[in-house]
Order: sequence, then structure tokens, then C-alpha cells
Amino acid sequence: MANNSTLDSVFSNRTGQNSSRPSPFTEIRENPLKTYLLGIIISICGNFLISISLNIQKYAHMRQSQLGDSRPYYTSVLWWSGVGLMGLGELGNFAAYGFAPASLIAPLGCVSVIASAVISVVFLKETLRASDVVGGALAVVGTYLLVTFAPHTSTHITAHLVQRYAVSWQFLIYLFLEVVVFSILLYLYKRRNIKHITIVMLLVALLASLTVISVKAVSGMITESIKGDLQLTYPIFYVMVVVMVASCAFQIKFLNQAMKMFDATEVVPINFVFFTASAITAGIVFYQEFQGLALLNILMFLFGCLLSFIGVFLIARDRPKIKTENITFIAMGKIPAAEQRGECALSPATE
Repeated sequence: MANNSTLDSVFSNRTGQNSSRPSPFTEIRENPLKTYLLGIIISICGNFLISISLNIQKYAHMRQSQLGDSRPYYTSVLWWSGVGLMGLGELGNFAAYGFAPASLIAPLGCVSVIASAVISVVFLKETLRASDVVGGALAVVGTYLLVTFAPHTSTHITAHLVQRYAVSWQFLIYLFLEVVVFSILLYLYKRRNIKHITIVMLLVALLASLTVISVKAVSGMITESIKGDLQLTYPIFYVMVVVMVASCAFQIKFLNQAMKMFDATEVVPINFVFFTASAITAGIVFYQEFQGLALLNILMFLFGCLLSFIGVFLIARDRPKIKTENITFIAMGKIPAAEQRGECALSPATE
């Protein structure tokens, strides 16, 4: 027991949080270090599985093209295995929101970008560029800073807590501004027919903000229910489920439109930056994750985000377009990755 107290004391001092100061979350914290690390591990594993799954699906398409198979791609067992891994990865990301702050889980999506870069070089024999090395190094350093200086509180997400947050004045103001901005952007996109990439990706990011809030709420309440404190009987749980499904559906719609109109090397890094920024903002406004965090921690956390953003841009920019007819057939034992390196950054929520 003494060892646990000492560990929590050291952990609180390292993150700039004063454990002796009363906090609105004091009564709902439970072994913050253990829970926080569990969320990080689950998120990293989930993003790694998503990266592998995208590359498996890409390989299935390439293999079918090489064999001249005219059957639909969804008849391939290999393609469905990739879909299965994708489901496991997204499930891991979903679960991670129940253990760690949303402002940390979203930026960890850069792990999938780094993993895809490694897969491309090892299995596809793609040329290793200097920008890949620099970008990967920056992303790794940024991830380390994020994990070290992010909020380390482990809040029990209950129905009563979500209800209280949903009617807080800061969230109501934030929601009003988001609705206004979204309406203006949608008017420019639909009525004025302005198809600029920034407008489309901002629409995705605003929806992603609601997705992150609802995903963390649903995941947290399911986690508490599994522990024995049933939360599924409260109406707010089903409200959040509806918000999660609706925001995800429209998010995917706009994201697919962006992928049709613009190159993946443009969409991927912009989406990663906008999504991460919206997720961090949602965590700060709705879940008050930066409350009590030292100024140094906040600055270093933002610096880590900046390094991750730059790293993703360097890795995703000017990706070579690989044509399947020019690719030598690769044995089944190896899984290639073409442009999926960038697409992995699209999965921090449920894309």
C-alpha cells in the first residue's frame, strides 16, 4: 500500500498535478498511473492493427489485379481478414477512450503512420526517403512528449458526470459556436459550391469533435457497467450512442468526398491535424482534461502535437503512386503497403 502511495505521489509531481489539492475528480480517480498506461497501450496496439489491416486490404486488391481475377474484392478471404483486423483495431481505440484522456488518444493516431512507413519499406521494398526518416523521428519524439506531459487523470465516466458536463456553460457555448461554424461551412460547400479542401476537412473535424465526446462517454459508461456500476439504464447513454453513430456516418461521408476530390497526400495530413486539434479541444472543453495541469505540461504537450503534425506531413507528402500493373507479384508471405501509410491517420475516431 505504501508503494502505491509513493508511486502516485511521484507520478503526480512529475505531471505537475498537486494530489493534495481538492479536485472535482478526486472521488472518481482510481490508480491513475495504471489506468493511464493501460489506455496508452490499448491505443497503440489498436493503431498498429489498423495499419496492418489497411495494408492487407491493399495487398488483396493488388493480388487480385495481378491474377486477373474479375470477382468482387469482397469475395477474397484475405480482404476480409484485413477487415477483421480493422475491426479489432477500432475496437481497441474505442476501449482506449475509456481509460485515458481523449486529448491523448487522438494524437496517438500517428503511431499507425509510423507503422505503415515501416511496412512499406520492409514488405513493399519502397524507397526509404530522407523525409520519411526525419518525419518518423519527429513523430516518435512528439509521441513521447504527448505521453509524458498529457493529462494523467483517470476519470470514471458515469452517466451523472456526462449529464453534468453536457449542460455546463462552457460546453453549451462551444456547441453553439460549432453549430454556427458548421452551418456556414456547409452553406459554402453545398450552396456556393466551394470545394476547397480546407472547408471539407473542417466539416470532418467539427463532426469528429462530437464523435470523440460521444465515443469517450459511451466507452466510459460501458467500462463502468462491466465493473459492476450499471450505467446502461440512463437515457444519456443512448443519446450518446445516437450522437456517436450519426457523427461517424456524416464524418465518413465528407471524408470520402474529400478523398475523391483531392489527393490522399493532401487529405491525410490535413485530416490528422484537424482531427487531433478538434479532439484535444473537445477533451478540454467537455471533459475539462487540462484542469489543474501545470503550464509547462501544457506547453510541452502542445509542442509534442506540433512535432507529430510535422512528422505526419513529412511522411505523407509527395507519396509515389504505385501502379499495380508495374509491380512484380509478391509472395503471400509478405504484406505490401502502397499509399496506406497516409490513410492510417484517418482512423483515430472511426474512419
